[in-house]
Amino acid sequence: MSTHTMPDTRPAPFRGAVAAEWTKLFSVRTTWWTALAGLLLMAASAGQLAIYAANANTNDDPADDRGIVTAGSVVIDSMELTQYAVLALGLLAITAEFTSGTIRTTLQCTPSRGRVLLAKATVAGAVTFALGLLLGGVGALVARPVLGEWGRTPAAGTIGDVVAVATYLALVGVFALGLGAALRSAVLTLTVLFATLMIVPLSLQEPDIAVLNRIADIFPGVAGAHFLAGDTEPYPGAVGLLLLAGWAGAALLLGRAALHRRDA
Repeated sequence: MSTHTMPDTRPAPFRGAVAAEWTKLFSVRTTWWTALAGLLLMAASAGQLAIYAANANTNDDPADDRGIVTAGSVVIDSMELTQYAVLALGLLAITAEFTSGTIRTTLQCTPSRGRVLLAKATVAGAVTFALGLLLGGVGALVARPVLGEWGRTPAAGTIGDVVAVATYLALVGVFALGLGAALRSAVLTLTVLFATLMIVPLSLQEPDIAVLNRIADIFPGVAGAHFLAGDTEPYPGAVGLLLLAGWAGAALLLGRAALHRRDA
């Protein structure tokens, strides 16, 4: 008598973990409020920077004339402030669970700490990338009419700038997630992010000493800025992207080690 083995319809462990993280992220109001805050910040920043650029070209001081400005460059400049709203998605994906205690349930359902963190990173990276595309599009749409005759929106260049912004946000979102897993506190994680992305590099650059400038160039915010600007000095933009990815990867490893070392 022949026997038939029923196919295993259970989801693969990692795929199931990703599905769970996806559901959790979109089932809380904080995600939607954070996305809305990012959109409002992008629209306001892009509009303001576009006004500054147009006014600089029409005032009585020729020294600050910007000339023709692309909408994509305005979007990139707007990231300095907008990124902090988006970073909240990454850090809250893990710190909110520590605050509420639901991390215990998460780890009971998926005992592998590494798998949990990788699933969270996959979801956070995908969502912040998609949100970055939306933010970039909104920023370009706001900036272009405000720039008027002083603005241009080349299709290929604008799309490239928007994709670069989305890539940057995805990586810093994962970076925030890794730090959140290690530090557990949303406030502490945001403080460290702010220091790492802005305060420490600016402090190193302020004396304008070559060796300190080189150290600052290694930090994630500066590396990301070189990537977004497509710089060739002090290194190509691709190197800036690799440095930023390295920081994100290192943060995940730090977070994984903290999850293994301490109880939830």
